[in-house]
Amino acid sequence: MQGQLVSGRYRLADAIGSGGMGRVWRAHDEVLHRAVAIKELTAALYVSESDRERLLARTRAEARAAARINHSAVVTVHDVLEHDGRPWIVMELVEGHSLADAVKERGRVEPAEAARIGLWVLRALRAAHSAGVLHRDIKPGNVLLSADDGRVLLTDFGIAQIEGDTTITRTGEVVGSVDYLAPERVRGHDPGPASDLWALGATLYTAVEGRSPFRRTSPLGTMQAVVEEEAADPQHAGSLGPVITALLRKDPATRPGAAETEQMLAEAAEGRRPGTAQAYVPTQHTRYEPAHTGPEYIGPEYAGATGYTGQPTPTGTPYPPMTGPTTIGRPYDTTGTGSGTGVAPARPSKRRRLRTFALVVALAAIVGGGTAVVLQRWGPDSPGASASTTTPPPSASATDDQEPQGGVPASWVRVEDPLGFSLHLPKGWKRKVVGKEIDGLQQVDYTPDGGKHFVRIAVDTSPQFANAYDHQRDLEYQVGEKLVDYKTVSLEENLYRDREGSLWEYTWTALAKDPPYVAGPRHAIDQAYIDRDGTEYAIYMSSPESDWTTTREQFTAVLKSWRSSGS
Repeated sequence: MQGQLVSGRYRLADAIGSGGMGRVWRAHDEVLHRAVAIKELTAALYVSESDRERLLARTRAEARAAARINHSAVVTVHDVLEHDGRPWIVMELVEGHSLADAVKERGRVEPAEAARIGLWVLRALRAAHSAGVLHRDIKPGNVLLSADDGRVLLTDFGIAQIEGDTTITRTGEVVGSVDYLAPERVRGHDPGPASDLWALGATLYTAVEGRSPFRRTSPLGTMQAVVEEEAADPQHAGSLGPVITALLRKDPATRPGAAETEQMLAEAAEGRRPGTAQAYVPTQHTRYEPAHTGPEYIGPEYAGATGYTGQPTPTGTPYPPMTGPTTIGRPYDTTGTGSGTGVAPARPSKRRRLRTFALVVALAAIVGGGTAVVLQRWGPDSPGASASTTTPPPSASATDDQEPQGGVPASWVRVEDPLGFSLHLPKGWKRKVVGKEIDGLQQVDYTPDGGKHFVRIAVDTSPQFANAYDHQRDLEYQVGEKLVDYKTVSLEENLYRDREGSLWEYTWTALAKDPPYVAGPRHAIDQAYIDRDGTEYAIYMSSPESDWTTTREQFTAVLKSWRSSGS
């Protein structure tokens, strides 16, 4: 599309950003002769007709929301136009990068700089709230840092809520990035200005710590943590620490207001510890169960520690995590699938409580009753959740009776998986957990015949490679040494869901000792990419060579229907 003229006026230059909803282009306005940014709604290409209408409505709402806010820290919207049957938003071009990019490049941001960034985001939010607009998706990726003048700008009001507008979301639907959803939103309550301030607190935590405060291995696990758990004390926040703690109070009524938050951020930006913030920091008494018997030892050196085994550590020294050496994110699989079940040592399992009935009900309201049922069936505390257990697949979504768009067979059903992704599959394919979770890696198969034909999904929240192509190259080397008659058909970088990805296709000869395969020539293909939230997904499909023509067509349909939590 580079060089294309949009609406007879805007000449596209190069893509400068992308996400699950759209792609942002640098462009030239040939009427006013200025550089602009144009947001293209690519998500509309992959959804059903009914969902497309909702996406279009959201895009128009984004333009209306941003247009109502007059502030230097909000990206200016110049125009909204129709092109290719989709709306495009013409915006102010900000030459620079996002806060998410800064964290990824540097590891973390210094507290004073993070406080300065937060101060400008807060000012943008105050202007938005005064105009009756809730942003609802504050996160590092939506905070832009100008390389020209150091400005901080808030962007992407794509899911904003405008006071007085009719909702454009489905009943019970919660929109926004899971890591930054306030507890009241997870519970299904209406958001308010305090919800945006919670998200600001989580964003600042991510900035100074280099990781989000509540990220877990699945979206449902993350939402549970938001509701039930306290964030670990930030170790690098300095004077910003009490401000973050104040903003992350579970009860929105106990969080500081915008004016008070602005004052605290201004003090933290100057390197001063805000005195008023301390009033929001609760006194915590943490108890740990020692591994030894006898009297329980409680001391300040254990506050915030993880993996405590009863051995004391010096006061103020973080307790070392109980993890083993790291290896590649998806080590080779001796069955030859290329998605690996493990040569890496598994880290010690964390004790996890059963979810309360109230939380399951709340999550059911968010993600649909079918997924809530699957959560109970496939949770680690449920019976029959071992790797060798095969049970009926998760329930199909409520839209299964609608004809899927974009080349997906009408007879297929959409499956919502507990790991946070969904895809269309033929009816009757059953789900099977593959191995145990290893350092953020989880894998599941869907198969109609016990594994002769199957699709495998690997979800890795802590990928060990910077990009999918390097990861597949490493896997190619390992698999090539292990499989009989291995041959690479192709391995090349590509663009999938507007993200840099890699597509790897290969063949080999399966042996009789390689269950569940039937011995003979086999064919496989693997699409991998790292989503915008940093999770690596590998969508893999394999079958006997004799059935490959049909399997390859099915793989194309699966890719077209794929959705992830970060998209």
